Amino acid sequence: MNAPRPMLEYFPFLCSEPQASACAIYHCSRFCQEQWTRHTKTGNALARLAALVWAPPAHHQSGGRLRCVLSISLATLFIAACRNDTSKETHNDEPQTQRRGNTQTWFTEITDEVGLEFTHETGGRGDLWLPEITGGAGAALFDYDNDGDLDIYLTSAHAGLPDRLTSRTLTNRLYQQEPSGHFVDVTQASGLGDGGYGMGVAIGDIDNDGRPDVYVTNLGPDRLYRNRGDGTFEDITVAAGIDVDGWSTSASFLDYDRDGFLDLFVTRYVKHHFRRHCTDQAGRREYCSPRAFVPTHDILLHNNGDGTFNDVSPAAGIASVAAAGLGVVCADLNDDGWMDIYVANDAYANNLWINQHDGTFRDDAMILGVAYNLEGQPEAGMGVLAADLDNDLDLDLFVTHLVQETNTLYRNFGAATGFFDVSGESGLAVSSMIHTGFGTAALDIELDGDLDLVVVNGRVKLGLLLSGAEPRPPWDRYAEPNLLYLNDGSGRFTLSEELCGPFCNRMEISRGLAIGDIDADGDLDLLVANAQGRARLYRNDAPRQGHWLMVRAVDPALRRDAIGAKITVRCGERSLLRTINRGFGYLSSNDPIAHFGLGSADRVDWIDVRWPDGLLERFPATPADRRIELFRGNGNAQQ
Repeated sequence: MNAPRPMLEYFPFLCSEPQASACAIYHCSRFCQEQWTRHTKTGNALARLAALVWAPPAHHQSGGRLRCVLSISLATLFIAACRNDTSKETHNDEPQTQRRGNTQTWFTEITDEVGLEFTHETGGRGDLWLPEITGGAGAALFDYDNDGDLDIYLTSAHAGLPDRLTSRTLTNRLYQQEPSGHFVDVTQASGLGDGGYGMGVAIGDIDNDGRPDVYVTNLGPDRLYRNRGDGTFEDITVAAGIDVDGWSTSASFLDYDRDGFLDLFVTRYVKHHFRRHCTDQAGRREYCSPRAFVPTHDILLHNNGDGTFNDVSPAAGIASVAAAGLGVVCADLNDDGWMDIYVANDAYANNLWINQHDGTFRDDAMILGVAYNLEGQPEAGMGVLAADLDNDLDLDLFVTHLVQETNTLYRNFGAATGFFDVSGESGLAVSSMIHTGFGTAALDIELDGDLDLVVVNGRVKLGLLLSGAEPRPPWDRYAEPNLLYLNDGSGRFTLSEELCGPFCNRMEISRGLAIGDIDADGDLDLLVANAQGRARLYRNDAPRQGHWLMVRAVDPALRRDAIGAKITVRCGERSLLRTINRGFGYLSSNDPIAHFGLGSADRVDWIDVRWPDGLLERFPATPADRRIELFRGNGNAQQ
């Protein structure tokens, strides 16, 4: 393994002058944790000592001379400890990215090739309103016309702030995929041209008619569109009893009460107003932080089964917490057969709403170790996902964050123990500190049997101009590259810059990210929604390390995908877990397919499906390299 870059190289980007010593000791502690503390007690002890001396950089307080002396001393100890520890370890000198074989570009941009013409506009006119930079670029991959291929929906903002929250010219857009793979704008005919100041999108079949419906989150009133089944949608927001106003961000469908109808969880940010202006430390106008505004509570909408929804947030306990919510993922996180809800909050403690099986939830984020980071501090949570990243058959949590903070991986140690922040030892900490992460996804890029990670980035504060930044000034100073991490199978990741290609090399202000098999070739492709820039589609061309299987889980009684189901496949001595889930990442919705890379296995021995209502069924062996549909009731019931 090659020696990592010295952490001091990152300090000019991470630390402001008055906070340099504090910042140095904090990031040096993270650096040591990431590279070496799995093998030494010294680094762990020094990390704990550093935490007592200094809080993380985003929460610095002015300190006295004694703390400065302690910081310098600790920094010296860290560097010495790290250097000493590396001499005790034996590493393979061959770079991990090179051991994976072919070094061709793994993601090829096909935006122009498929005719995807969409450019997002924030509507910014120099006032630096917070909604311009925080959201507004959501994305969805879904088969709206049930013709067997994935279509695209993209949210848009407009230039109406602060006077207007709707626009007739800049609207969300729907693109239909033709049999040739070309995309055609069908927005006008479909009725999905929502003109609100768009944020995100959630997809779900609300009436169990087999057709996916669309929920749009806005700055202003949200909208619900019912799929008529003839290529058109109707706005049923008022008829459905939905009255969600303010600033909504990400949303996700789930069946939290197991009644067979999809309910809806909506994250909300802050009570934004246009009278508030903020400045940086030099007195220059800058985008405000969420702490400049009053936070709001999230909303849980119960599906009554008759086309209407009720806001049950107070009764369910959701309204008891107000925070600046940005990302949400719904999954059975404690393996009790009921859907839970994890919310990534910006500058506030995260929430883990554990389902109490009676229509109520309890926030156990603090108890289970996912409210704060390793140092016990809240972070600026953006995007979030739940996936089995270490192949131990339970769901881990991954959250993207602001510059100066690490993207955070919480490893699941079981319902009785909870989660632990392993960002450093997993290899995900250092490389993320100089970026601001938003959308994220876990997918097996090269089909070797483990889940890799992709993260799309873009600043929220003015920064140094990076070479190749594509947005026009002044937006170019908010542009950043994206990140791709390869999993070694145990939950340890390596940043792959050489293989990533244009997905990582483009400097844009990326926000939404959706994944799905656009070209039906058995691997997953990427759709990136950029603020103040073009949406981009990247085809997965990674050299394959094995076989694959795609599983669609359907409840025939409900005529829809079994959102929330857990799918486990067995291949020889190896078992792999995936979930049926559309809502994860940031402002986006994904194809609800369980996708497995199988490595060298050319068949699976059996498939277990834990259906959303708790039923466990086993399905027989099947060959690899195909798409299959599993129907509830057709498997053998298991205990």
